[in-house]
Amino acid sequence: MTDTSLALYLHFPFCLQKCGYCSFVSYPARLDCLADYVKCLRKEIKSRASGLYFHSLYFGGGTPSLLSPSQVADILAGIRAAAHLLPDAEITFEANPGTLALPYLPEIKSLGINRLSLGIQSFSDAELTMLGRLHNAGKAREAYKQARAAGFNNISLDLIYGLPDSSVSSFKKNLAEALALAPEHISLYGLTLEEDTPMYRQVQEGLLPEMNAETAADQYQAAEDILAKAGYRHYEISNWAKPGYESRHNLTYWQNRPYLGLGAAGHSFLENWRLANTSSLDEYLNSWQNDLPPTPSENIYVDLENQLAETIILGLRLDKGITAEDIENRFGQHVMDKYFPVIQECTGLGLLEKSDGCISLTPRGRLLSNEVFWRFLP
Repeated sequence: MTDTSLALYLHFPFCLQKCGYCSFVSYPARLDCLADYVKCLRKEIKSRASGLYFHSLYFGGGTPSLLSPSQVADILAGIRAAAHLLPDAEITFEANPGTLALPYLPEIKSLGINRLSLGIQSFSDAELTMLGRLHNAGKAREAYKQARAAGFNNISLDLIYGLPDSSVSSFKKNLAEALALAPEHISLYGLTLEEDTPMYRQVQEGLLPEMNAETAADQYQAAEDILAKAGYRHYEISNWAKPGYESRHNLTYWQNRPYLGLGAAGHSFLENWRLANTSSLDEYLNSWQNDLPPTPSENIYVDLENQLAETIILGLRLDKGITAEDIENRFGQHVMDKYFPVIQECTGLGLLEKSDGCISLTPRGRLLSNEVFWRFLP
């Protein structure tokens, strides 16, 4: 990263079918629009990314692996023509194991993709079926092996904990399966269900049991112990990495640094403004096809007080926490001067700890992080 470079996120709101827990902006059965979407995205890249420098690029979704290699090449060419990707830029590509087949992975690797994020979620076929995933455990393992054979040496796996009917032992088995593959990075996400998801309705109707918060907490704590012994650094609340393989793109978010998000539902934080693109695929396409940028669905100025609070909250997600020196350099305020009562209260509750000018979450604080974060809001 440099002081003048940004992170670039590209959203691809396409999928073959909506997973039962998914509340992200994605549109199943709209693949007929994918070619037009790539053309519109290139227009937006030229319009909004021109002349900018990027230290990371992230293809997210949805399911970016529904793009053909030639479409990936077209998008990368558009970025390189309009903007500047730093020579050592981290370029991450999210992939669904259910959509991967040879020779796809070697082809996208040859285009400059240097980090792969595989949405495995579970190595249990029963859990994958419950989640509505397209792949089974065998396909997940095969996708990983194909990625290694293609030359990827920076692979992240996503897993979900806190699933209905799961236990600490069943989750440990999932974790053991992931560790047997030896990925460079592991993301663990606790299952949360929004009201507009099929799984939420299944729980409400009694078709699925409610998630057990105590079991989820035990699974998380088990992961902390197991992954630490396996040599992974717990560098962020939901993320573990082998040394040197922390996600540079996501660190931009957690350090509250500027980023540009393009595509339908893309979010940006630029020059103290928080911007969001329309989440409507049709509105996005219609606007750019007529060379008219769609009206942002969000356009909010973030004042200094809120930037300070957000920087503290996001920074506390990291294992290093925040330092008084960094806060003072960025905002001209000593964090203890402004937040002394909050920090003392959270320290007394065993949620925060102070050491050598750093303030960070304790293990208990990571489990109850929201109990800490809301206290820093203006």
